[in-house]
Amino acid sequence: MSHAEVAKLAAEAGRYGTFIRTLAYTGLRWGEAVALRVRDVDLARRRLKERRAFVDIGGQLVEGKPKTHQSRTVPLPEALCDELHALVADLDRDALVFTAPEGGPLRAGNFRQRVWTPAVRAAALEGFTIHGLRHTAASLYISACTPPKVVQRILGHASVVMTMDLYGHLYPDEMDTWAARLNEVASESGVWPERGQIADSEPNGSEEDR
Repeated sequence: MSHAEVAKLAAEAGRYGTFIRTLAYTGLRWGEAVALRVRDVDLARRRLKERRAFVDIGGQLVEGKPKTHQSRTVPLPEALCDELHALVADLDRDALVFTAPEGGPLRAGNFRQRVWTPAVRAAALEGFTIHGLRHTAASLYISACTPPKVVQRILGHASVVMTMDLYGHLYPDEMDTWAARLNEVASESGVWPERGQIADSEPNGSEEDR
């Protein structure tokens, strides 16, 4: 999604607007976002510390490590910090940042039925999935000229190869730019032929030359 579409979807999500923006601007996976606790939010440094994730096993939410089994630090846009500050200011450090209306962890099925589906329909984004917000974060960072290695760290991919396999097509094709630069440097060196191949000293040449 574009920035404008993220804003529209967040507006339609009501009290979960900040949750939508957090997913869209941090690239957290669903399980990571719903397991986020107040102590993981460092507003002074504008960082989220991703340490754990909820996994639904047979209808029971089990708290474990993130998908890659490694914690990571994710940057926060300054505007999102203001929203999160209002959300966590009066909460205990061990409290969940995002909860269900009645309290407790958010469950994907209930959230999809009560919030997500009505919001995407109202925002004219029918068919867009919750996981699509993670892809949105990647594409928005790439559109801001973020290097692949940084995108990899933010998303928590095991390698930059994985990042490029998924999102390499979003990076602008700069081959023509660098080919032009190569031509410029070669021309400045004075070794580039003025017209095509250098002429043979013997007009007819040998059979091997031809």
